[in-house]
Amino acid sequence: MAKMATREAYGNALAELGEKYNFVVLDADLAAATKTGVFKKKYPERFFDCGIQEGNMIGVCAGLAAAGKVPVCSTFAMFAAGRAYEQIRNAVGYPHLGVKICATHAGITVGEDGATHQCNEDIALMRTIPGMTVICPADEAETKAAVETAITTDGPFYIRLGRFAVPDVHGEDYKFQLGKGDTLADGKDVTIIATGFMVHLALEARDLLAAKGISARVVDLHTIKPLDTEVIIKAAKETGAIVTAEEATVIGGLGAAVAETVCGACPVPVLRVGTEDTFGRSGTVPALLEMYGLTAANIAAKAEAAVALKK
Repeated sequence: MAKMATREAYGNALAELGEKYNFVVLDADLAAATKTGVFKKKYPERFFDCGIQEGNMIGVCAGLAAAGKVPVCSTFAMFAAGRAYEQIRNAVGYPHLGVKICATHAGITVGEDGATHQCNEDIALMRTIPGMTVICPADEAETKAAVETAITTDGPFYIRLGRFAVPDVHGEDYKFQLGKGDTLADGKDVTIIATGFMVHLALEARDLLAAKGISARVVDLHTIKPLDTEVIIKAAKETGAIVTAEEATVIGGLGAAVAETVCGACPVPVLRVGTEDTFGRSGTVPALLEMYGLTAANIAAKAEAAVALKK
């Protein structure tokens, strides 16, 4: 099966969409890594490199948006959500400007770059900003659709992208719906709600569970904010147990958002897979995924535990 990193899909999407929509792209001296360089090569007059000044880049984007432009900006998630958080909150979120922040190299799959570059906190940070739309695409098709949706939709967006290649989980006829989760496989015993990099592992976990006679539903929750509460509550009512999976901290992330929804509407066991209260570390991606439990086997084990809690 062909694999592509969502950052690669993002760069290709910008170049393709540039023919259709009038937007500009900004980067903070990382165009080769974030893949905005693909757009730069095709549309040099619509590309601006702000240098290693992430906060300033967000301020420039806010000014462009206030003047009626559609700015799309990129840097690593650690620098976008982390270093430029204040500017995103006050210059973009507060006036509700249409800045599209596409942050690459999120999570521990940054690998050998280590803890300083492995941003696990960005989902938690961005979903607390009022009016911010947060999307974490799982594959190439979803990334391209998410980017087009952001460009054509009012308001600020944060799109979380990865460095490591992932397999396609959606077919050619995939239709992206903002704020709506996609049920990739049905099941009756437990629901696995995953986002981003973890979606293909959730599908692998479903196969592991099937071998043990456990029927698992798999939901791709690409839009973390606004949250598809309908699909979450339906899963809680119909399967009676939920496991969430994200390549991010479980504190304030997807798992927290799902648990908040379930607790208020249909209390059932909710177990979470993600990084715990810890920083990342340098290492190969396979070793890090195993170390932090971001594996199909761990998702399956959590699902078994969640099913047991129903009894």
